[in-house]
Order: sequence, then C-alpha cells, then structure tokens
Amino acid sequence: MPQLAAGQQRPRVLMLTTFDLDDYVYEALRAGASGFLLKDATAAELVHAVRVVAGGEALLAPSVTRRLIEDFARRPREGPVPAPALGTLTQRETEVLRLIARGLSNAEISDTLVIAEQTTKTYVGRILAKLNLRDRAQAVVVAYETGLVTPGGSARA
Repeated sequence: MPQLAAGQQRPRVLMLTTFDLDDYVYEALRAGASGFLLKDATAAELVHAVRVVAGGEALLAPSVTRRLIEDFARRPREGPVPAPALGTLTQRETEVLRLIARGLSNAEISDTLVIAEQTTKTYVGRILAKLNLRDRAQAVVVAYETGLVTPGGSARA
C-alpha cells in the first residue's frame, strides 16, 4: 500500500470499507490513515468519524479496535522495539503518552494529571513532533511496540 503520509502535505485519511479484515486495518494504519470505519456504520457515525479525523485525532470502528487489542494481547512478547526517540520525551510527556495509549481523551488526561486541557494538547503536540508521528493512533502503536505500555495495564517505568 502506498504511503499516504509521505511528503510535506499529509492528508487526513479515513478508510471506509466493507472488508472487516485485520490486514486491511494494519496496512491502512502503516500507510498513514488516521481512521478505519466499516461501511455498515450509520450516517451519524460516519459524520462523527470524518470530523474526528479532520480534527487531527484517530478513530477505529469499535469492532476493529476490540479485535486489534485481542490480537495484540495474544501475540508472544518479542521484547520492546528499540526507540531512542522515546528518550527525547520529558517525564510528563512520557506520562501523557502512556495515557494516550490507554485510550484516554485529552479531557480525561487533563483530569488524571490535574492539568489544563490546553496543557494536555500542548504535550500531545510535542510528543507527536518529537517522535515524528502524524496522530494519536501512531502514538499508540509506538507506545505498545516500544514496550512503554503493554496489554493488560502494566507500564514500563
């Protein structure tokens, strides 16, 4: 699959498909898609997904999210992927990345860390910039691939 996020102007892409196949989801995310929705979604869900992705956030169909998490949890642990870029994050940015990977929204992260939502948005922007990521979906992938967080709730110190 071609790289959607290659080049200076990175489009925000929402995959809409009839095929509920994990391989399609993985390839779409690797190529830079920010969302993946099935064609059986309601009109309201589709409008919501377009707005979420256009706003720079990520979105996966709930059934896809559940399967991806289950699949990821079943895989044997190979050890963390080296990620020297994580060393560029401050302690607070690392905390925010862990919470992003746990699926918390900016408002929920702000409540958890007792900080203003704008401060959370600033941290998220810095994390994406430092790790050269396009969106929160890619941040979640990095957090899991590096072992910063693991399925089931444990997090590396």
